[in-house]
Amino acid sequence: MFTGIVEELGEVVAIENLGDSSRFRLRGPVVTEDAKHGDSIAVNGVCLTVVDTADGEFTADVMAETLHRSSLGALAAGSRVNLERPMALGGRLGGHLVQGHVDGTGTIVDRTPAEHWEIVKIALPAALSRYVVEKGSITVDGVSLTVVDAADDYFTISLIPTTLALTTLGIKKAGDPVNLEVDVLAKYVERLLGRGADGRGDLDEIKEMDR
Repeated sequence: MFTGIVEELGEVVAIENLGDSSRFRLRGPVVTEDAKHGDSIAVNGVCLTVVDTADGEFTADVMAETLHRSSLGALAAGSRVNLERPMALGGRLGGHLVQGHVDGTGTIVDRTPAEHWEIVKIALPAALSRYVVEKGSITVDGVSLTVVDAADDYFTISLIPTTLALTTLGIKKAGDPVNLEVDVLAKYVERLLGRGADGRGDLDEIKEMDR
């Protein structure tokens, strides 16, 4: 479990294509200082398992499913990435509960600079729009953010100088893909209420029983 508070701006050192998967080698002296084989590290919001570590670098195997569902497949040697270690029980929850399980990818539509911050508009898949609400939480490339505006096919976020300076969101351009993870609590509520693809389900049955 993560919080979406990026610890370090890392870098892809090398990517080895293994056919139906890839092996990534990434540089991250901060996140590797106590990492060992089998630990988890979030890379642009994607939870990866550490294979080994050495000299401030770690390797991780990325399966075809992850490459298909996230933007990791678009990375290359030299790409900058957001890195975060899992939260420690008993520690402060600085962002929100983040699993590192990407729900889909969005695309940066445009960026509007302001005096002390920047508004970023991101297009998102229609299937995810129902989980995104104004003032709610969303994870973009592993960064826990608050939604400013929410529409059927896009949302906006406001980035403070710290986020712009210490994460990849400061260097992403219009047209670049980003990994999206919606609030898992919203998905659990939907499941428990039995909402189907048409927006109906057990909730309608409960209402009928109450009459």
